[in-house]
Amino acid sequence: MLTALIRTIILYCLLTIGLRLMGKRQIGELEPSELVLALLIADLAAVPMQDFGIPLLNGIVPILALLSLSMIVSVLNLKSLRFRRLVCGSPTLVIQNGQILQKEMRRTRLTVDELIEDLRQQSILDLKTVRYAILETNGQLSVILYPQHQPLTPQTARPQKATEDIGLPTVLISDGRLLKKNLAHLGLDHAWLQQQLKAHRIPSIRAVFLMTVDEKHRPYFLRKE
Repeated sequence: MLTALIRTIILYCLLTIGLRLMGKRQIGELEPSELVLALLIADLAAVPMQDFGIPLLNGIVPILALLSLSMIVSVLNLKSLRFRRLVCGSPTLVIQNGQILQKEMRRTRLTVDELIEDLRQQSILDLKTVRYAILETNGQLSVILYPQHQPLTPQTARPQKATEDIGLPTVLISDGRLLKKNLAHLGLDHAWLQQQLKAHRIPSIRAVFLMTVDEKHRPYFLRKE
């Protein structure tokens, strides 16, 4: 009995540390790679807990190997945008200006019933009120309504100040890396980008942690610390 208790405590502490390394996320917010890791670790820990004939080390070593692999993947996600897209995928726009993008729905294998259900869960019944709906990499649906259909706040409730529709901001620079496809999608070029950097007294792209541009080509900068 004491052996079982000690084995359970050791595995519990190891799993707690492992999940802590994965960050503060709920199950529904995990990326696919993180969910697979959590399931594998749980399965590996269950075997030495139930079968005392299996050495405890046989359960600890694979768990440590998976946690190490997870840390390596996390570092690669920070260093490489291509690797991040390969492992985590990219958000997908499924509704734009009240219109369902059927091609993107088929590509992500999202059914109309699932889309309508996600909208209902956010108290949205009319597609025409939806400016954008984005299917995030964790499977959640993010919805942005037109300004006139958004919930009132102390700022928007003032009649003299109408809420401006800036559209969906597009990321141009992420952690010092230029997203060339997004730059071309907005119809902008490097000359415009360099002009914006100069106007905000930013020496180079590498000095920018995040840069977004709205549909009116107004930039937002966040410098690297």
